Amino acid sequence: MAGVSELDRHRYLSLATFRQSGAQVATPVWFAAAGGRLYVFTSGESGKVKRLRRSPRAIDRAHGALRSKYGWQMWLADAFARLSGRLGRRAWIEIEL
Repeated sequence: MAGVSELDRHRYLSLATFRQSGAQVATPVWFAAAGGRLYVFTSGESGKVKRLRRSPRAIDRAHGALRSKYGWQMWLADAFARLSGRLGRRAWIEIEL
């Protein structure tokens, strides 16, 4: 399995979540590494978040890691989220390898 720093060279990863039936759902997502972990952001109302709600964890440094990696692109995503009223409805996902 690739290390966190090796994965962080890529722009996207495929995040697999599972339905209650056990069926896998793969979704491409932006991510960033910090402290040996990977962080993803998404709408708090997305299907992947609904599937992950069984074991949620709040992570403060996720947004900082994504801002460091994506710079102006993350700033732009944040601006659009603010304008649309969706900034507070985001979900931050931590992935431990």
